[in-house]
Amino acid sequence: MLLKKQTVWLLTMLSLVIVLSVYYITSPTQQATDMAYQEKDGKEQAGGGDKETMSDMEVVTDAAGNEMFEALRLEVTDEREQLREELEAKVANADVSAEEKSAAYEQMENLRELAMTESVLETMIKTMGYEDALVRANGENIRITVKSDKEHSKADANEIIRLVMSEVGQMKPVAVEFQPAN
Repeated sequence: MLLKKQTVWLLTMLSLVIVLSVYYITSPTQQATDMAYQEKDGKEQAGGGDKETMSDMEVVTDAAGNEMFEALRLEVTDEREQLREELEAKVANADVSAEEKSAAYEQMENLRELAMTESVLETMIKTMGYEDALVRANGENIRITVKSDKEHSKADANEIIRLVMSEVGQMKPVAVEFQPAN
């Protein structure tokens, strides 16, 4: 049991590091005065003279977008793993009634099915030609974030919603959000 707590602690710390890294990378307020920079002819400049402004620099956020998707996936996985461990503890507890154990086991199965459904939906959305997809379902609604380099329309969102409805089979609110790939 100690190993599992250590694993959860490690994953929590890793997710915190990833979230802070993403925040740092995507933060719009970086102070140019604290950073060393080089002039176009290659000489290092310590201060004074012609300085390049932040608007002259090109910002690349492709890696940050991938990290954001992965950080969100890790966060959802950590929350579900923690809930699953709590449910397992409830099932293993001798003081808990059989009905409560049955309900806890059923919740564990629902979590497993929910994770499988999210994974299948992400794969199906990616096969539709999108770069990446993040599906988050919490039982009542489904939120989908799609990374795409092409223009998107309401018809594309409706196509994704139809796909989700055909896979899930239940009428749940579905929200689709598009993010540019670059």
